[in-house]
Amino acid sequence: MNSFQMLINNRIFVSAACGWLIAQILKTLIHMFFTKKFVAERLVGSGGMPSSHAATVCALATASNMIYGAGSFEFAISLILALIVMYDAMGVRRETGIQAKKLNDIIRIFAEMGRTDISTDEKLKEFVGHTPLQVLMGAILGIIVGMVVCSL
Repeated sequence: MNSFQMLINNRIFVSAACGWLIAQILKTLIHMFFTKKFVAERLVGSGGMPSSHAATVCALATASNMIYGAGSFEFAISLILALIVMYDAMGVRRETGIQAKKLNDIIRIFAEMGRTDISTDEKLKEFVGHTPLQVLMGAILGIIVGMVVCSL
């Protein structure tokens, strides 16, 4: 069996990958529902509902728990990783998105005032972090995905 076959037969990897993929598709569909337009960047971009970061790491931790048990080092590592990633998504990354929105507003206001020395060509990315609800929904999705994949 080659490395690729071993990887796609690894239920922990498949759980995490499916958690990410399903969250990204849901994120795109939810964004499309509310904005009435398809934005391809949502398929791979960060931020939005549900958190694909939370879905990925929670699927990883759930699969690790189901395969190796709660007392294993594999589960311990994946659980700590999940907690750090979700905390970061709601903290630093969320604040970065809020700041980007404010800076984009300031740049727009200055441009409307006739300031030509400020570039408005490229906006700062505002979808960076997550609200606690987005992280919670991603976590729930990831747990479900991990359980389903490991049950197959």
